[in-house]
Amino acid sequence: MSDQALLEIDSLDAGYLGTPVVRGLKLHVNPGEVVALLGSNGAGKTTTLSTIAGLIPPLGGSIRFAGEEIGGMATHRLARNGVSLVPEGRSLFFGMTVHDHLKLAKKGDALPKEELLSFLPELEKCLDRKAGVLSGGEQQMLAVGRALVTKPRLLLVDEMSLGLAPVIVERLLPILRRVATELGAGVLFVEQHVAKALQLADRAYVLSHGQLVLEGPAEELRKRPDLIKSSYLGDVVAA
Repeated sequence: MSDQALLEIDSLDAGYLGTPVVRGLKLHVNPGEVVALLGSNGAGKTTTLSTIAGLIPPLGGSIRFAGEEIGGMATHRLARNGVSLVPEGRSLFFGMTVHDHLKLAKKGDALPKEELLSFLPELEKCLDRKAGVLSGGEQQMLAVGRALVTKPRLLLVDEMSLGLAPVIVERLLPILRRVATELGAGVLFVEQHVAKALQLADRAYVLSHGQLVLEGPAEELRKRPDLIKSSYLGDVVAA
């Protein structure tokens, strides 16, 4: 894991129609590192990921990827540069097959099919099936596979476990660690299961009402569930 930041966010204001939801956010992600972004509903987690991924323009501050300012850059340009998002809700085309989704996402330096299926072997039996007939777990695997086929340098994942059975969550979350370790990518993920997130992550940031209120190594935060609980309730003074 490199100490040179892959993603650097400084004083980020982000929101909609000129109204900030996230204010003054500062965070970073290194290559080969898994970082959790935590917080209660409405804390600004999805807004943060959407802004990094180019879905909404920043209202202020800086977003740097591999040393380049990317705030406001178009999503397709970010994807070409190595930024991939697994969005909340998956955003699949139900009439398209798994194979077609993966083919559509491919770019020049794509992850080979064999390597992709080593991360997600369950997809092999689904390649010719349409997304609309897949189970929720299979759809989420497809959403992850579509992001991985681009061979990302930065993988952003929004609520991968939402609505899935615990057994599927146990299968999917460790893939993020493999992506960091085997591909050397930085991973920033939003996760509702705090305990699982802190078991997986190297570091974590906690948002409350759009502001950063807690950050640190995941190992240390696991030892302070009282502090995590307070941050979710908005009782911790913003950092």
